[in-house]
Amino acid sequence: MMKEEFIFIGPPGSGKGTQTIKLSNEYKLPHIDTGSLLREAVKSGSNDGKLANSFMEKGQLVPIEIVSSIIKDRLLKQDCQDGFILDGYPRSIEQADALDKILKEIDKDKNVNLQVFYFEVSQEKLVERLVNRRSCPKCGAIYNIKTMKLQDETKCPKCSATLTRRDDDTEEVAVKRFKTYFEQTSPLIDLYKKRNVLTTIDASLGIDAIYENLKGAIK
Repeated sequence: MMKEEFIFIGPPGSGKGTQTIKLSNEYKLPHIDTGSLLREAVKSGSNDGKLANSFMEKGQLVPIEIVSSIIKDRLLKQDCQDGFILDGYPRSIEQADALDKILKEIDKDKNVNLQVFYFEVSQEKLVERLVNRRSCPKCGAIYNIKTMKLQDETKCPKCSATLTRRDDDTEEVAVKRFKTYFEQTSPLIDLYKKRNVLTTIDASLGIDAIYENLKGAIK
């Protein structure tokens, strides 16, 4: 049996999170993102969680060794035996090297289909999305108040909770995040291109169109 390993990379606001959830539901593969893993580790009170929290409390980046340990523990769980979707990790060559070591160890003697999907979107489109992005604190749904034309832009149409806007979803912050992302990630895109495992997805399209293109690109 082939093990499916999908890695989604792309700047904040590229929509990869939405696509991860859709693919995860259809393919029955666990959706794994570093942010959630770190929060869960901290909440659990594990040794890695305590170490991670000591950096997070100071607003510092969690060292790659700690993040790698947390990710490895997650990928070894039973629900990842047939595959998984990594959302937003790795984000640098250093993280990619760490992930290579993890996968080499856990995928020993397994048939693996590894594919990396890069969600490409222009800075202009990205800024527009982030500025108009609203999220539901109750059910986790994400909306774009410009393109979705909600009946009430303050309420979640699914559960009626009050929609919120992230403090950093401003044009100035969005441009900075976009710039930082590409400084860190451009080498990563080239790395996976050279390995012939990278597929670029046009993330400027609508959600359904992106998803159809994504599914069509899966080998």
